[in-house]
Amino acid sequence: MKNLVNFFSVVLSWSKGIRHSKTIIALATLSSFLAGIGYTTLIALIKTILSDRQFSQPGLFWKFFVLCAVIPVCGFSSQFLLLHLTTKVSYQLRVGLSRQILSTPLRVLEKLGAPRLLATINQDIPALTDAVAVLPQMLTQFAMMAGCLFYLGWLSWKLLLILLGYMILGLLSHQLPILKAFRYFKLLREQWDALFEAVRGLTEGTKELKLNSRRREAFLTQHLEPAAAGIQRFSMRGNGIAMAASNWGQILFFIFIGLLLFAMPFLLAVEPQILVGYTLVVLFMITPLTMILNQMPTMERAYVATNKLQDLGPLLTTSVAESQAQLPNPDPKWGRLDLVNVTHVYRQDGEDEEFQLGPINLTFRPGEWIFLIGGNGSGKTTLAKLLMGLYEPESGEIRVDGRPVTNDERDEYRQRFSAVFYDFFLFERLFGLEEKDLDAKSQKYLDLLQLSHKLKIKNGKLSTIELSQGQRKRLALLSAYLEDRPIYIFDEWAADQDPIFKQIFYYQLLPELTAKGKTVIVISHDDAYYDLADRLIKLESGKIEYDQPAASQSAILRTASAPLRYRVTR
Repeated sequence: MKNLVNFFSVVLSWSKGIRHSKTIIALATLSSFLAGIGYTTLIALIKTILSDRQFSQPGLFWKFFVLCAVIPVCGFSSQFLLLHLTTKVSYQLRVGLSRQILSTPLRVLEKLGAPRLLATINQDIPALTDAVAVLPQMLTQFAMMAGCLFYLGWLSWKLLLILLGYMILGLLSHQLPILKAFRYFKLLREQWDALFEAVRGLTEGTKELKLNSRRREAFLTQHLEPAAAGIQRFSMRGNGIAMAASNWGQILFFIFIGLLLFAMPFLLAVEPQILVGYTLVVLFMITPLTMILNQMPTMERAYVATNKLQDLGPLLTTSVAESQAQLPNPDPKWGRLDLVNVTHVYRQDGEDEEFQLGPINLTFRPGEWIFLIGGNGSGKTTLAKLLMGLYEPESGEIRVDGRPVTNDERDEYRQRFSAVFYDFFLFERLFGLEEKDLDAKSQKYLDLLQLSHKLKIKNGKLSTIELSQGQRKRLALLSAYLEDRPIYIFDEWAADQDPIFKQIFYYQLLPELTAKGKTVIVISHDDAYYDLADRLIKLESGKIEYDQPAASQSAILRTASAPLRYRVTR
C-alpha cells in the first residue's frame, strides 16, 4: 500500500506541468465520490425494497431509475477526466525522457550504455503507462469502497468497527506476500537490463555468432538464456504470489460474510435487517476489491519503474541550451577556431588505467582541408568529438574568433558542424531539412554520389536504406551536404568505398567543399591522398606529434613506408 501511495504522489507531481491539472483532479475526485455515494444509495434502496417488500411504490421506482442513470454518468466522467490527465502525463513522460536523453552530454550516455536506456524506454515507460491507464478505474473502485463503508457505518457503527479491524488484519496478511512479490519484481527489472544487453549482441553480432558454433552456443547458454530464464523465473514468482494474495483477499471477505451469518447473532445484538444489509454490501464490495487487488502487480511494477526513472534522472544532466527545440543557423562568417590547452580524460568502467588526450593547441580556418592521422587508439575520434562540442573539455577552452565557447553556448556551437561518423546512423527521412526544393536538391546529390539507380527521395523520405555499407555512407554524405554547415568532419568515410569512388571523394567532392569556403577535416589512413590537403595533424598517444603542411610531410611518409610496401607486394 505504501508503494501505491508513493506512486500516486509521483504521478501527481508529474501532472503539475499540465494545464488545469488541479481542476481535472478535483472534478474527477468529486465525480468518483458521487459515483460511490450513488452505489451506496442504490444498495440501500434495494435493501429497503427487499426488506419492506415495497415493490409497487412509484417513488422508489423513479429513485432506482435515476440512480441507474447517474451512477454510470458520474463514473464515466471521473474515468474520462483522469484518462485525459493520465494520457497527457504519459505523453510528457515519453517525450520528456527522450528530450532529456538528447540533452545529456554524449560521454554520460556512453557510460550509461544503450541496454540501460533501451530497457528504460521499452520496459519502464510502458510499465508506468500501463499503471497510469488503470488509475481512473482504481479511483472509482476506491470511491465505491468508501461509499460502502460509509453506508455500513450508518447501518451499525459497532459492526463497522469490527469490519475495519478485520480489514486491517486482512491487509497486513495481504501485504506480507505482496512485499515478497515486490522483491521479485525488482529482480525481474534487473534481468531486463541483462536481456537487452544480450539482444544487442544477438542483433549486432549475428555474423560473428554464425561463423563460430562454440561462440554461438556459449553466448546463448552463458549470456542470453540466463537473462531470459531470470525473467521467466521472477515473473512467475512475482505474479504468482500477487495472484495468490489477490485471491486471499476475496477469501477474507467470504470468511467475514460467514461470520456475519453464523457467529455475529450470538456475539452482538444486531437486527436481522442490518445483517441483511451488511451481507449485501460486503458481497458487493468483493467486486471492486478484486479489481483493485488484481491491479496491484501492475502498480508494483510501475513503482519499480518509477524508482528506475528517478535513479536515472540525476544521471541525465540536461543543459539549458540543449533543451531548446530549434537553434538558429550558425553564422557562416568566421575567421578562426582555436583549441587552447584542451584536455579530455577517458577511463573505462571497472579499470584503473585512464587515457588522456591533450593538452591540445590547434587552430582551424575557413577553406582548409586537414587530414587527422595517427594509429588506432591515438585519440583521433576523441579529438573530433571535442572539436565538435560532443565532449566537454575537462580543462582548456574552445574559442571562435577569440571568444570562448561556454557550456550554455555549446549546443549552438555544435550547429557549425556536419559529420559522418565511423559508426554513423542512417535515418530514413531527411529530418531538419524541410525545404521547398529539398527533393530537387537531393536528386542532384544522388546523381553526384551515383545513387540515383538505387533509391528515390520524395518529400524528404528515402525509398530505402537497404544498401551496401559503402552506399549507406554515401547516403549519409548526402545528408551532410544538404545541411550546408561551415565545418565538415569525415571519420574513415572512404574506408568502405571502392577505388573509383574513393578518387571521386578525394579529387572532386572534398575540393568542391573547400572551394565553397568549408573547412574539411578527414580522419583517414589513406596516405596516398595526404598531399592533396593543406595540413597533416598527427596524434600519438593523445598528444600532437606534428601539425605541418601536407605536401612536405606526405612525401616523408611515402618514403618511410616504401620498403614496407615493397615487402608486402613482393
